[in-house]
Amino acid sequence: MAGQTRPSVGLDVRLTYYTGGGIARYIRHLAADLPGLDPHLAFTHFYRRGHSATFSAQARRVDCWTPAHHRFERLALAAEIWPSRLDLLHSPDFIPPQAGYRRSLITVHDLTFLIYPEFLTPDSRHYYNDQIRWAVRHSSAIAADSQATKADLVRLLDVAAEKVTVIPLGLEPIFTPAPLDSQQSAGAPPVDRHGLTQGYVLFVGTFEPRKNVGGLLTAYARLRQEWQDAPQLVLAGRRGWLFESTLRQMNELKLGGHVQVLGDVEEQELPGLYRRAGLFILPSFYEGFGFTVLEAMGCGIPAVIANRASLPEIAGDAALAVDPDDVEAIADALYRGLTDSTLRQSLIGKGLARATQFTWQNTARATLDLYRRVLGS
Repeated sequence: MAGQTRPSVGLDVRLTYYTGGGIARYIRHLAADLPGLDPHLAFTHFYRRGHSATFSAQARRVDCWTPAHHRFERLALAAEIWPSRLDLLHSPDFIPPQAGYRRSLITVHDLTFLIYPEFLTPDSRHYYNDQIRWAVRHSSAIAADSQATKADLVRLLDVAAEKVTVIPLGLEPIFTPAPLDSQQSAGAPPVDRHGLTQGYVLFVGTFEPRKNVGGLLTAYARLRQEWQDAPQLVLAGRRGWLFESTLRQMNELKLGGHVQVLGDVEEQELPGLYRRAGLFILPSFYEGFGFTVLEAMGCGIPAVIANRASLPEIAGDAALAVDPDDVEAIADALYRGLTDSTLRQSLIGKGLARATQFTWQNTARATLDLYRRVLGS
């Protein structure tokens, strides 16, 4: 690497300008943690122009005009990163530019758009389908959030297994059980600011078809047929594609008085929302990782998950796993998770232990190890 004292590593952080979702959280942690782990690497972060945040003072900053997910992104971003003379570029949202680096690493979080194309808008489906095959073919290495996503890459895109390294994501440190003194406080209010009585069934996630909110509503209606005093169902998350059909289904099932939709909840408020729940459920048809399951387990709440994709891998034996297509099984799991005290205590204990295995420090160190392997190849 003539003329350089340290290998130059670029990280594309532009997506954080547009969203605060799970991928953006992953990018923020990598940007903040990696530069301090290895002084032998020279880091450059590529921001969207106008973004006020700076994730690490130890990394050189470059502001880019190219928007994330633009149809000419591969060409436009290549021109903007070219002057940085990168030895390695990491594209954590999997779409690298066409040039401007010696080697490239991409992170693939999931392949929903290939497995369940009907769950995406036509524009999103077209965009991702056009990009993914080129991206996996031209990258030097691929990081995947889970073994399930790695298997999908091998099966659906004919990627060599040795090209993919599984690097699990982390759990934010705020997701912990309530302190013992607050749990025992006789003066704790029975109703929170949303009007929620403690012990509700909680779903957290974007309201979109992939999350199977429709199946959850149907299962919850079945539960109420057998148990009229079942706790309230609380849906917290961003309103995504086809949310209107979710509202129609609630009305058709006559659940209006028993389901509360909170919409998107600030991250700092989420631990309290989890801690006051009686049970967490994520019945998704597909998840590349499943942050919210970890968050619930970290807060000491028993969880029900779908037995699909990465969810069993992430939760292990610390959650009840059900077929997301079987509404009777979902309803039964809800009932057991709410009423079986022995089962609840077992799930809580296993969940707390499981959650401690997922840290952002581990994610950063594993990513750094992958950087070194790619740079040394």
